[in-house]
Order: sequence, then structure tokens, then C-alpha cells
Amino acid sequence: MEKQIADLQIRAQSAENEIKFLTQEIDNIKNGFKSGCTVFSDDEIPKEVSDMLVQNNKLKYRLEILKKAVAEQESKCVESVDSMIRIQGALEKVFASAIEKAYPDVPDPPVIIAPSPKFGDYQCNTALPLTHLLKGQGIKVSPPAVGKKIVEHLHPNPLIEKCDVAGPGYINITLNKSYAAKILTSIVQNGIKPPNIEKRLRVVVDFSSPNVAKEMHVGHLRSTIIGDSISRVLEFLGHDVLRINHVGDWGTQFGMLIAHLKDKFPDYLSVSPPIADLQAFYKESKKRFDEDPEFKKRAYECVVKLQKFDPDYTKAWKMICDVSRQEFQKVYDRLGINVIERGESFYQTRMESLVKELDLRGFLEEDEGRKVMWGLVKDDSIPLTIIKSDGGFTYDTSDMACIKQRIEEEKADWLIYVTDLGQATHFQVLESCAKRAGILKPNVRVSHVGFGVVLGEDKKKFKTRSGDTVKLTELLDEGLKRAMDTLVQKGRDKVLSPEELKAAQENVAYACIKYADLSHNRNNDYIFSFDKMLEDKGNTAVYLLYALTRIRSIARTANITSEQLKEAAKTTTVSLEHEKEWKLGKVLLRFPDVVLDITKDLCLHRLCEYLYEISSSFTEFYDNCYCIEKDSAGDIKTVHMNRLLLCEASALIMVQCFDLLGIKPVSRM
Repeated sequence: MEKQIADLQIRAQSAENEIKFLTQEIDNIKNGFKSGCTVFSDDEIPKEVSDMLVQNNKLKYRLEILKKAVAEQESKCVESVDSMIRIQGALEKVFASAIEKAYPDVPDPPVIIAPSPKFGDYQCNTALPLTHLLKGQGIKVSPPAVGKKIVEHLHPNPLIEKCDVAGPGYINITLNKSYAAKILTSIVQNGIKPPNIEKRLRVVVDFSSPNVAKEMHVGHLRSTIIGDSISRVLEFLGHDVLRINHVGDWGTQFGMLIAHLKDKFPDYLSVSPPIADLQAFYKESKKRFDEDPEFKKRAYECVVKLQKFDPDYTKAWKMICDVSRQEFQKVYDRLGINVIERGESFYQTRMESLVKELDLRGFLEEDEGRKVMWGLVKDDSIPLTIIKSDGGFTYDTSDMACIKQRIEEEKADWLIYVTDLGQATHFQVLESCAKRAGILKPNVRVSHVGFGVVLGEDKKKFKTRSGDTVKLTELLDEGLKRAMDTLVQKGRDKVLSPEELKAAQENVAYACIKYADLSHNRNNDYIFSFDKMLEDKGNTAVYLLYALTRIRSIARTANITSEQLKEAAKTTTVSLEHEKEWKLGKVLLRFPDVVLDITKDLCLHRLCEYLYEISSSFTEFYDNCYCIEKDSAGDIKTVHMNRLLLCEASALIMVQCFDLLGIKPVSRM
């Protein structure tokens, strides 16, 4: 549908250009006669001019038909919404076209569109910067005049009711309410459809990434939650997402673990060793590695044999990895995380071939026994260590092999790494080296999604009372306990069935932990506080989950199901006439803009702020607009179906937002 509209607009533009050309030619011919002092009446017009006038009139008639066709196609686009329309994006296209027509000689003019709660519904703020650009070309014109000229060149669009120029050229845009009502009604009827994207990308999201033989701790929490939500947003938009868990399952620590395993369980090849507590097993082996030179030597020998894929050592390694993997999966299952494990071991042979290639092409330099690689600019940056002085590989080596594999084998268009901000420099150097080696092409986007640390309520790094790192399983268990205490305190155990109470407990606990993280700008540190997470006021998961259940309860009170609302949407349109209905409607219409904007900087707190805005606007609407009217006896006398449809549209968008955040709502709380 959009392509058809674009084609018609191109044809209309071509007809307009031809009309301008012919009009100019006719004027030139007429002026020629005038300058030669030849005067003629209408019936004495030269045949050349007469033919041009006929052609021009035909073109004008054709242009009107094309304009009507564009308007008709745009109207059809409204009637059958296959995807949610990005209001701000659509306005940007409309005004970009008008600005280009009004000022064709200004290269790359800015198009500034923003929501405007005070004046109109949106505002185009292009006139002032455009005035400065024109001034640079020697054209003196006032901002109001520029704004007026832009409006004059606007193509009719069903999205726009009217435009007014005010102040220093601000163009106040009033949206067409009937257009908006059809979009929101279509949501109830057809569900949430993602907005159109220009191109479907192959995206690799690298997140979580714990180390084998070590328990996941609170430090892995942010990467896991943020990475999952980013993946959900991109998948919703239609991108082909590969979720990668780049676990640390290779290197020196495994020589240490295998050597300890061989000593403690010499029959490990025939009898499965009891190493369920891998954390304790790791600490024992680390202590021996640090204190016993002979053990340390054997550990390094084990690493060499493992990297040569010796069967006995490979079996020991797999045993350790399997135990660790089972523990990781318990956490992922609790948090609803889907991720494909691809550890550092996956890249061993690829690292070997990569090192040979880099060495052969002259990218590696000797540095105190190491082999290092510099990025595009040497100056004050740091190099990657590709080969250690003992001949072993490093994280730098595996990360270079990762980029190569993901681009060449996975055909990735976009690489996303979700790690703490402390690794920002590493990823800058990595990207620079990959570009220098020709591995990273200009058409591949690389994003390091950095995040701050989790702090305790004392504003220091989040630790246990004994000073240890907080284990993730213990944190989740504490969340469950706190959530149940809160539900019981509010008496929910007396109105919910045991199954409903358990579902509410789990959903509230995990929602609070996720939302507290995602609602903060990821670039900042944040204070972890269960008390604040479980508050039922303000921008918290509990408040928003309650808000959703309240919205859904309105239709239940009227004994109307979601299916009945879906059916009603075929004949009834969402009401947007009341001031508070329209305010809520405009917030809901911004959903596609909010989701698409996340893909620019991958900051998810915008989605949380948007959820809170929906809830706040809904409260205003509900306080001022009756959805159900009851008589003095408390019996329902009137059901305003058009307002119930607005409630349902609000609920559907909130549910979709929760899903993008990895949060499960509950029907009753």
C-alpha cells in the first residue's frame, strides 16, 4: 500500500514539474510577443501557445486525478491498517515533501516534528532553521513567511485535519480524529501489528555471557535483562535476531578445573563425578593453582591438551560445562530468557585460522613477546593482544574471531554487545581493528550497549553483608519472598486461588526486578531496592500491573469479553471526542514511534516511561468519562461500547509493551 502511494506521489510530482515548465514556456513566448510590440487577442493566439495551453490543461486535469488517487489510497490505508502507522514518521514524510517543493534549492533542509500538547497535536519547527539556511543563500525572509509557504505546499493527507502558522513560524498540526479512531479501533479488531521497517536485518545480540564453573551473580543481571528486551523489540519489528550467550568456557581456568578433577575423581571417565557445587569446586582448584607451582604447571599442560581436543580432556571439559549449563538454565527459565549458547570454545579453530591470516597480512606486531594488533589510528589508543607471550590466545583473539564468524557465516547486518560500560574502550578498539583488517564492512552496524553497575542502598557496589557478590538465584528467591509478603499484606491471598496467587507472586517478583533495571537509563548506575520496586505508586512494575488489571476489569464488570469487544469493533468506532479521550488516544498512537526510536540508541527506559504515560492518561480519562453507568441500585443501565473499545486498545498496547520488556501480566492481582 505504501509503495502504491509513493508511486502515485512521484507521478503527481512529475506532472506538477511539467505544468511549471509549460507555464514558463508559455509566459516566455507571450513576453516575446510583447517585447516585439505585437499585440494579439485571445482568438489570435499563436498555434504553438494554443497547443501548449491545451497540453497544460490536460496535465492539470491529470494532476487532479492523481491527487485524488493518492488521497483515496491513503484513505484505504486507514480503512485496513495492516501495521500501526508511525504518526511522527508519517508527518515527517509529509512535511519533508512540502519543504522540498517550497524550497527546492535548499539542500538537506531539516524536518523537525514533535508532539505538542499545548498547540495543536504536533508541531513542525522547521521554519526558523530554514530561515537561517536561506539567509546563507542571500535570501531574506521571515520565519512566519517560511512557515506559511510550507503549509501552502502541503499535499492533502487524511492524517492532518488542519495546520496553522503561529509565532516565529511554528506550524501547529491538528490530527484528524476520525483517522486516529480508525487506527485504534483496528487495534481492537486485529491486534497489535508492528510498524513497517525499511529493511529486515540479520541482528546478532550478544548478552548475559556468564563464565562456566561460576555462579551467575547480580553482575550478569543487567546484561541478561537488557539483552533479552532488546532482542524482543527487534524481533517484534520483524528483524531476524540471533540471541547469543557468549559464555566463558575456554582458557586457563579449564586446565585448572580439569587438573583438579583428575586428582579428586581419578575415575571420572567411567563414573560421573559429584560436582553439583561447581562454585566450591572452582574455589578449591583456584586455591591450588595460586599456591601450588607443580599443580599450576599441570593445569597449563591440561589447557594445551584441551585445545588440541584430546578426547579424555574434552570429556572432562564437557562434564564441567554440562553441570554449569544446567544451573544457568534454571535462572533463564525463571526469567523467561531464550538464548543460544555459543562459548569461546566454538571459536578455537576459527581463532587459529584468523591469527594466521592477520600475521600473513602484516597486521600483527611484536611487543615484549606478545603479538598485538593496532586499530585504524595508533596514537593514544591501546592495541589488542592477539597472541600472549606463552603462545596462547586471549579474549581479544576470540572477540576478533567472533566478529569475523558473525559477519561472514551468520551474514549479520548489525552486531550488538550488551556488557558493562567498563568494556567500552575494548569494543572501540575491537571495532577499529576489525575495520582495519577489512572484516568489518561499512554496511555492518556495531553497537556496544553499555550499562552502569548495580548499587546497594548504601550507594556502594551491591554486595552481601559478608562482602560477597550477590548470587542471582538468591536474589530471585528473595524477590519471590518479598512479593508474597506484599500480596498477603494487601489481602490478595484471601481473594485469589492458590494458582492465581502463585502466578501473581512469580510475575510480580520477576517483573519488579526487570522493570527496576529497564526503567533506569542503562548508562547510569542504579540502586537496587526491593522496597522501592514493590511500591504500588509511581513508575513501578507493581503500579503498572495493577493499572492493567484495573483496565481489564472494566469490561469484566460489564460482562463483556475480549472476543465481544473484537466483534463490536467491526461496527463501533473508538470514541475520541472528549478532551481526555483524545489525550489518551494520542498517547496510544505514539506506540510505533516509541518502539522504532528505541532502535536508534537501544535505551529501553523510554518504553517504561511510555507505559507510565499510558497509565496516567488512562486514569485522567477514566475519572472524567463514564465507561459504564449504573443506577441507584448498582445495576448497569448504560454501557458505552466506544469507550470500552478505547479501554481495550489501551490494555492491548500495555500488554505489548510488557511483552517487549519481558514481563508477564496477570489477569487478577
